[in-house]
Amino acid sequence: MIRTGWVLSALVTLFLLGASAAPKLINSPLALEPLEVVGWPAKYLLLIGIIEVVCAVLYIIPRTALLGAVLMTALLGAALAANLRVDNPLFSHTLFSIYLGTLAWVALWLREPKLRALFPLTR
Repeated sequence: MIRTGWVLSALVTLFLLGASAAPKLINSPLALEPLEVVGWPAKYLLLIGIIEVVCAVLYIIPRTALLGAVLMTALLGAALAANLRVDNPLFSHTLFSIYLGTLAWVALWLREPKLRALFPLTR
């Protein structure tokens, strides 16, 4: 269970760092286009990328994982709201934040016995 949680956590972190933050940090057109679609100015690209890196790093470090998960949830909530506001496709764009956030919390629940004790599946 714990290994599965760490594998899923690594996948979430790698996605956040590699597919989301890295293009923003290098000012890639792949990151600029979605930002423009949701109405965010390009000047926020670097800041959002840095926030994503901080969330990912906090999430993968055991002592700060809970804080990282909470901050990542806030970040994903903002992404969901931005996609919803511009009427992006529901299942592929808008709800992707829900998919990633759910995976992140399930992974943390699997890898962290204290969280499983706090939120048991059965009593």
